[in-house]
Amino acid sequence: MRTYSRIHPVYIRKSADTIIKLDTIKDRKLLKGKKTNANSPIKSIADKNDTTKKKDGIQSEVKSHAEDSTIVDQEHQLTYLYGNARVTYEDFELDADYIRVDQKNHLLFAKGLINPVTKRYEGRPISKQGKEKPVESDSLFFNYKSKKGKIYNPISGQDGNFLSGGVAKKIDSTNVAYKNVIFSTCDLPYPDTHFGIVITRGIAEKNRIISGPAYLEIEGIPLPLAIPFGFFPKPDTKTSGIIIPTFGEDQKLGFYLRNFGYYFAVNDYMDLTTTGTIYSKGAYELNESMHYLKRYKYSGTLSLSYGSHNYGLEGDPPTKDFNITWSHSQDPNANPGSTFSASVNAGTSTFYTNNPSYSNYNLQALTQNNLRSTINYSRTWAGTPFNLSVGLSHSQDLTNKTVSLQLPTLSFSMASISPFDPKDRIGDQKWYQKLTVSYNLQASNQINSLPEAELFKGNTLIKALQTNIVHNLPVSLSLNVFKYFQFSSNVNYTEHWYLQSIRKSFARGSISGLDSMVTDTVNGFRRAGIYNLSTSISTKLYSTISFKKGNLIAIRHVMTPSLSFNYNPDFSALNYGYYKVAVSNATIPYPYTSQSYSIFEDGFPSAGKQAGIGLSLDNTIEAKFKPKATDTSGKPRKVAILQGLTFSTFYNFAADSLNLSPISFSAHSAIFNQKVNLSFFGSLNPYVTQVLDSISGGRIQKFIRPINRFSWQDGRFPTLTTFSFSMSGSLNSTSFSPHTPVQPGSTLQTINPQQAQRLALINSDPSAYVDFNVPWNVSFNYSFSYNNNIINTNTTNTLMLNGDLRLTTKWQIQYNTNFDLKARRLAVSSFGIYRDLHCWDLNVQWVPFGIYKSYNITLKVKASILQDLKLSKRSDYTSNQNFGQ
Repeated sequence: MRTYSRIHPVYIRKSADTIIKLDTIKDRKLLKGKKTNANSPIKSIADKNDTTKKKDGIQSEVKSHAEDSTIVDQEHQLTYLYGNARVTYEDFELDADYIRVDQKNHLLFAKGLINPVTKRYEGRPISKQGKEKPVESDSLFFNYKSKKGKIYNPISGQDGNFLSGGVAKKIDSTNVAYKNVIFSTCDLPYPDTHFGIVITRGIAEKNRIISGPAYLEIEGIPLPLAIPFGFFPKPDTKTSGIIIPTFGEDQKLGFYLRNFGYYFAVNDYMDLTTTGTIYSKGAYELNESMHYLKRYKYSGTLSLSYGSHNYGLEGDPPTKDFNITWSHSQDPNANPGSTFSASVNAGTSTFYTNNPSYSNYNLQALTQNNLRSTINYSRTWAGTPFNLSVGLSHSQDLTNKTVSLQLPTLSFSMASISPFDPKDRIGDQKWYQKLTVSYNLQASNQINSLPEAELFKGNTLIKALQTNIVHNLPVSLSLNVFKYFQFSSNVNYTEHWYLQSIRKSFARGSISGLDSMVTDTVNGFRRAGIYNLSTSISTKLYSTISFKKGNLIAIRHVMTPSLSFNYNPDFSALNYGYYKVAVSNATIPYPYTSQSYSIFEDGFPSAGKQAGIGLSLDNTIEAKFKPKATDTSGKPRKVAILQGLTFSTFYNFAADSLNLSPISFSAHSAIFNQKVNLSFFGSLNPYVTQVLDSISGGRIQKFIRPINRFSWQDGRFPTLTTFSFSMSGSLNSTSFSPHTPVQPGSTLQTINPQQAQRLALINSDPSAYVDFNVPWNVSFNYSFSYNNNIINTNTTNTLMLNGDLRLTTKWQIQYNTNFDLKARRLAVSSFGIYRDLHCWDLNVQWVPFGIYKSYNITLKVKASILQDLKLSKRSDYTSNQNFGQ
């Protein structure tokens, strides 16, 4: 009678002479016979029956070893091996807790034993021949000379497919006969396998299993779903094949045949998947996806998608959409000194809303407002201060349907060096040796906010492309003066190079002041150079309040005042040549009109002279507590009460009025052991603002005009013009238990290869991976904003919540919602229910209301190679604004 038990995780031994480490059974009563030392080296069993004559005359030996004991029966030519026993013969290896070697008949018998303490069946035999994967079993007989044998309750797997239970009879080196085995995606051995097909009779060849009668079994219960014969894949390499589609109906597009196609295994490093979907009302979708991986070098995924849909009236032209995604990462050790990475997501602005099935009806993908792409290459020269970076970027506003491109950007920089500080200096630095200089070159070719419809028209790109090269040369000096003050001075020179400039003029015959300007582009090299000077001095002031009673030891307040001076000329003066004046024709009774403008598209350099003093004051507050009774270090605990409270402003002496800039203030801190972040920002207008009325179109219009008079001169506090407050945090079950050990696989640092493989699947489905190690997670973000332009005010007040809750070790609930506190209504919300079925996943997604009201139920296999094996049921998605209200 065999005893079954759940297989525990196994660990490969480091020593080269074992497959796997098994539990040793202590204090075993030895059988009668001659006993050898358990610690003796590997024993070679050699007599006239245990060797095989090879063509070259060299004989093969059966080698054996056991950690507990070895008993040799010379009369019957039997050897008994106990405890971590191991036998090898040519390319055959066998590990088990107990192995019997029959030298006369060339027969091996192996099994595990019941641990007298745990009462579990341990030390199962694990056998391996040649390059085949190890096979675990309850027990086995094997003829090491003829390579034939019988294996009871075997379990073996390959690329997500597993065979377990029943009996396997090894016919030769490539063929195996099976009886009552279960073919499934579950790596648990029989009888713990959840889902599977029971093969009553079958033959396993090198790349396939030919089955006789077979039936489906779930949780040990046979179902009346059977086949008289069948073929099951058993590949040892990647294999191409047809992808079976799913059937269903869409409310607007009709009946569909979804995701049919072909999987093409190009080679061991690359595969290609082509799928398509057709609808009965004429719509169709195409997708091409390529995965590539070269271990220790690079990996990536490239996907191209195209869709044609008609969600309008019958006869309307269909909407054409496309999308391209590309992700590429390079192993940091593959090419030291240089890196290359890519993250591309680009396409038409309506792709995700018209192709919701592409993202598996993911709410975040359906409601996103922009798409971004970056491709970067960087190079650092070891031993030098120089580095180079080249990149391409793309930004797409899905709401306004505009595209911004950087084609490309180049950055070459030199880190700060001290030209007057010799490398062999002895002693302290002199003041001039602290002088540093650096250099940075930025080159860009950009297109800003181009309408999506004009992107591929004619020479639009050439006309809209703006080239700009920026050189920056900063020189700085930092010194400690009068012991307590930090002094710094900076001189910065910036020069822009352009390949084109602009000219503006009023249209001929226009009525001045009533028509727009005409802008012309002039090709040709132009440069613009500016410089500025800044100095600053700062110090720190400390104040401490001590306490003699209680756990609180002291509270410390640190103030950091800073005084700075900044100067830069007015580069909009006509003598610099960077600005010009457009003048209209004088007509009666209208006088002429003039307008100053920069000849460069980006408005560089900024107009206005600046020569003034900047003031800022930063504050931090920290508390010190006595150590807890459980703290063995005995060191006081420091807690940050206020991490920063800053006030700043600037007074420009060169301005003719309104010299004082708005007074800005900001603060940030954290509570609940740094787990909840708090921050606010605001701005105060120190001047009086006058509200005036005007009549336009028969209606009274209000407008404001600042007056060069401080509000406190009238006994009033400065006007609050902007204020924003936010509170955010992410909490889980371990947040308030800092000593709780991190569960393996709960972070990217502790993730195992199986979890990493599953995470690679979330390019199109962020919910594909669910972590059951943490009982609950919650993330929240509360934001409040206030804007006051004197005439009217505007406020926003929103709360966002998302997280998950583990009901049991196998059930988990996810939620994501936004609540508008001002309007007192929920925005788009979604809920998810997950059931871990070991080798399968049950996923229920539900959007109960809103324009994306829908549900989606999916039962799928976890194995990455079988991701197309799933059952789905979903409701229709609709973009009707009134749907569900």
